[in-house]
Amino acid sequence: MKHTKKISRRVFVSKSASAITGITILPSYLALGKADALGNLPPSKRINLGCIGIGGRGKKVIPQLCSNGAAKPVAFCDVDFKRAGKEVMDAFPGIRKFADFRVMFDQMGDDIDAVSVVTPDHVHYVQTIEAMRRGKHVYVEKPLTHSFREAALLIQAEKRYGVVTQMGNQGHTSPGALQFKQLQRAGAIDDIVKIEAYKDPSLWFMDAAQRINEFPKAEPIPSSLSYDLWCGPAKMMPYSRRYHPFDWRAFYIYGNGMLGDWGAHIIDFAHNYLKLGLPIKVEALRMDDYNKVIFPLSSQIRMQFPKRGAGLPACEIFWRDGSDAVPALDQKYYNSDASGKLVPPRLGRSGSILHRKDEQFVIHRGSHSSASRLYPRASMMDYKQALKAPSGGLDHMQSFIQACMGNGKTSSPFSVGGPLTQLLMLGVIAQYLNEGFNFDRDTERITNNPVADALLDGPKPRKGWEHYYTSV
Repeated sequence: MKHTKKISRRVFVSKSASAITGITILPSYLALGKADALGNLPPSKRINLGCIGIGGRGKKVIPQLCSNGAAKPVAFCDVDFKRAGKEVMDAFPGIRKFADFRVMFDQMGDDIDAVSVVTPDHVHYVQTIEAMRRGKHVYVEKPLTHSFREAALLIQAEKRYGVVTQMGNQGHTSPGALQFKQLQRAGAIDDIVKIEAYKDPSLWFMDAAQRINEFPKAEPIPSSLSYDLWCGPAKMMPYSRRYHPFDWRAFYIYGNGMLGDWGAHIIDFAHNYLKLGLPIKVEALRMDDYNKVIFPLSSQIRMQFPKRGAGLPACEIFWRDGSDAVPALDQKYYNSDASGKLVPPRLGRSGSILHRKDEQFVIHRGSHSSASRLYPRASMMDYKQALKAPSGGLDHMQSFIQACMGNGKTSSPFSVGGPLTQLLMLGVIAQYLNEGFNFDRDTERITNNPVADALLDGPKPRKGWEHYYTSV
């Protein structure tokens, strides 16, 4: 009697997409494993998505993942469907709904190929590791995790489970990223010794008039909210509307502030292409309206990095967030107008400035997928070809979907997004303590501040969630 080995849907979809690539008699959209303009990809070839978090940012992520017809949602998971994305539910009617991601996997795991995690930072890790343990590809919004150790565990899990991963720093897959790489190859981004990274304002989700220095008073839990599941592994504080649905990002217990939120976009290119890795020293320079409940109204942090090879000298990141975060450039980097008057470049409200050792010019870029510019503008003439941003290619979401189908790789897998997140988490520790520290890149421990070192592990998980942290 001949036995047939059962294969998972994930393996079937990947093998099918790879197999049809070489069959030229099929329509092109089938040969590429992609949908045509009408979304005409056979259902068996599409990536089935389990979507965890469908409100807020999820309202944009889910349609983008499904935009070319190569993926479709089969399960929605959210702790508050009353506040969740009505637009998403209307666009994809009839999708099964779950409050608990674990129940979703138990009941529909065999039908799910990949998962999107678009939830508050403090539950990213448990939702992601659960998906990976079940062999699912995972797209996770930034920052990847809520603690340094959680990011380390997901980096290990990526190696162990071999699933496709992508962190949601969308600019990493963009013409702006390719242009940055071109400039580096052309020598424009050589010998960088200082990076000024900034975001103005600091907490657009909690401005000066909303500031508090203690946890908010208890309020009735909305009947639509599964608050225990919303808290996940975090300590279950008395419910407040300050936490859900949006301001959670301002609280250390749930979020990572502006550094964790926008730092993933602003620092990304430099961290990746300059091979910064993790710092050897972090300094807390300024914390306005400091307390240990919510993030500062404004903050300044300096991180120091060692020499990393030829053209990669010792370097520092100077992070600023707040109302006066935008740095002032030296006049030697100003541009001349038609009359010869020196005019400062417009730096925008978020971005980074890379300073070369020779100080001939600076490299400026905004956030996300922004292209880079050189100042003074006359310097751009020497790098005209490298400054041309490439066109075409997949966006961040579709590169994830295609990688799930066996077509190519993602650009910000956890091996890339994880170390970037760890860098951000070190900055968050400095913000929380309002203290600096030294960091050992080999042992990945803080060597001169025991309190800060203990914070690398993050908060102790609540009872019932410990098993996610024992191993990957």
